[in-house]
Amino acid sequence: MQIIISPQGAIAFCHPTPDTISSNWFTMEYWQQKSAITGSSKGRYTTWFVKPDLSVGDDNQWVLRHYYRGGLMEKLSKDSYLYTGLNKTRAFAELALLVRLYNEGFPVPKPVAANVERHGLHYRADIIIERVEGAQDLVAKLSKSSMSDSQWQQLGSCIAQFHQRGVYHADLNAKNILITEDQFYLIDFDRGEIRNPSTKWQTANLERLERSFNKEKGILSTLHFTQENWQALMAGYSKG
Repeated sequence: MQIIISPQGAIAFCHPTPDTISSNWFTMEYWQQKSAITGSSKGRYTTWFVKPDLSVGDDNQWVLRHYYRGGLMEKLSKDSYLYTGLNKTRAFAELALLVRLYNEGFPVPKPVAANVERHGLHYRADIIIERVEGAQDLVAKLSKSSMSDSQWQQLGSCIAQFHQRGVYHADLNAKNILITEDQFYLIDFDRGEIRNPSTKWQTANLERLERSFNKEKGILSTLHFTQENWQALMAGYSKG
């Protein structure tokens, strides 16, 4: 991971070259002007899908995400954070974690770049990752069709491998898990970190995931999720 420092902040990048990357990459308007926006994902805020120029050496789609606050802090500032050092910013910390996990072969999106812009004692930030081709999140998947027991077990085994490595996912929920034809991926590692493996936080992680499935089931009663599915996931988790 390389870093470009400027008076306005800093940009970290993985494979683009310094003579092509700029802070413009982290704005929706830049890609809109190039007619490069291919779609979006709307939650509390919008995440943009863009197709970068061939001139920067990549024909894959990218995901552009701005960092927003949640909870009570959102009422004070929706996207401003206290600056306590570059490596402690949410964007750089997430990018560094993704670089480590991606290089170790874990099923995570390929990291591209992160941007931090300082404003006095505070900063705002953005991250770009590669979009996982052919993937959909589990809520979208389960709203249309069910998964087999072997797939649920595969998911449980996937989560176990992250936990065995000590990977703490701060928001492990059904929408932060992607599925392709043959692979599960974990996404959105904001506030994630490497910890010493511990039954306490690992169990809390799993309980959070189960609550998210039940919450989505409450929203959409036809969602293909049952307690039997959860038991299959836990069976795969136990086997690792």
